[in-house]
Amino acid sequence: MSGPVTSTAAGQDNAVVELLSALPVAEDLAARFTAAGHRLYLVGGSVRDAMLGRLSGDLDFTTDARPPQIMALVKGWADAIWDTGIAFGTVGATKHGQTVEITTFRADAYDGVTRNPEVTFGDTIEGDLVRRDFTVNAMAYDVVNRQLIDPTDGRAALKAKVLDTPATPQESFSDDPLRMLRAARFVSQLGFTVAPRVLDAMAAMSGELSRITAERVQVELSKLLTGAYPRAGVELMVEAKLADVVLPELPAMKLEIDEHHQHKDVFHHSLVVLDQAIDLEDGPEPDLVLRLAALLHDIGKPDTRRFEEGGGVSFHHHEVVGAKMVRKRLRALKYSKEIVEDVANLVYLHLRFHGYGSGEWTDSAVRRYVTDADHLLTRLHKLVRADCTTRNKRKANALQRTYDDLERRIERIAAEEDLNRVRPDLDGNEIMRLLGLPPGPMVGKAWKFLKELRLDRGPLDHDEAVAELLAWAREEGVEPPRD
Repeated sequence: MSGPVTSTAAGQDNAVVELLSALPVAEDLAARFTAAGHRLYLVGGSVRDAMLGRLSGDLDFTTDARPPQIMALVKGWADAIWDTGIAFGTVGATKHGQTVEITTFRADAYDGVTRNPEVTFGDTIEGDLVRRDFTVNAMAYDVVNRQLIDPTDGRAALKAKVLDTPATPQESFSDDPLRMLRAARFVSQLGFTVAPRVLDAMAAMSGELSRITAERVQVELSKLLTGAYPRAGVELMVEAKLADVVLPELPAMKLEIDEHHQHKDVFHHSLVVLDQAIDLEDGPEPDLVLRLAALLHDIGKPDTRRFEEGGGVSFHHHEVVGAKMVRKRLRALKYSKEIVEDVANLVYLHLRFHGYGSGEWTDSAVRRYVTDADHLLTRLHKLVRADCTTRNKRKANALQRTYDDLERRIERIAAEEDLNRVRPDLDGNEIMRLLGLPPGPMVGKAWKFLKELRLDRGPLDHDEAVAELLAWAREEGVEPPRD
């Protein structure tokens, strides 16, 4: 049970009571279970978040009732029920738009090879709590009796903002290695730190993450990167050697720097770019694609580093190499094709702006920049701006002013032309009619020629476009039909 109630602890308990008072569904459900002779507790992340003053929309409960009994109790009460997790003792339901998940007390055993437990139901709330991942998640709240159950002193850990395990970290991580990555995710989401013994165990056992499927790793990594403090989560991944297994390109960016070959620490630079990209986000939700691109935009540098005469260092074509590396890694982590391509293209394009100089680009080059970025243009703007990490304020301000100029040129050309839909001035049907061609590769080649012409010269009037097409066709050996 919980220890003596201090003023801080009482305040946390009151926070749970106050939040639950705004959620009558919880008390209604608890009363239903109590009437049937069962116990029901709000548990885990729901209690933790309530104490942090941010109870989410979904509520997690645990109970001594077995799954068939849970089903019987929510039937007729819930607006909807699903039993996809019933093999693991979990029944889901909604009531008045509130989602709840109710799980029978667990006392699982793990085989030490996979992370799949042999599901065993328990009989006590304390037994259920001590098998959970971290002490801050090993608290329960008795809704009926308004009592906190805290056998591992999670309340103190929550106050200290420390992640520790109910059992030894070695035992906990051996049972489920994914908990190590969850620790880094909670650091990102909650701004917590990990206990020293937890950090030691993570570094010693990071190889165990190879037991986890790529899909599960990807989910945790995405949650980490979209947390409130992703930099802290990434730094923990590297320090605890989790990144060696999950994202080895990150620690590889910690290039050695000596007095003769000075250059920026690529890993530290990437973290700064990540922070600055996040500051530029303007949507209601974190931008996973932008954050991945910011973190990984320079992963091609280790493979392209060359020491130049005079002590310089170069990373020629690191954006090309980096884009290939991004595709390989994100595919291995089972990210969607759309995310893989978007992140890879941002990495590939992030250096293009540096050829702009002080405005030397032609309008044709600006059109190509916009066309190549396509739907990623807004993200590319943010990534390029975030990639400026120089401490020289004059240089930084000059770079930002230059990019301001590029954006103004894009706006001007977009106002004059439809840059969002750069298409040839003649469509495929007209190309076939003018050249007397059936559908086929030559029509596609003509279409591409006209698009390149459109990018170079901007919109052409119809007669000019026809004349250019006919001249091109003759050079290609295609004789247009005579009218």
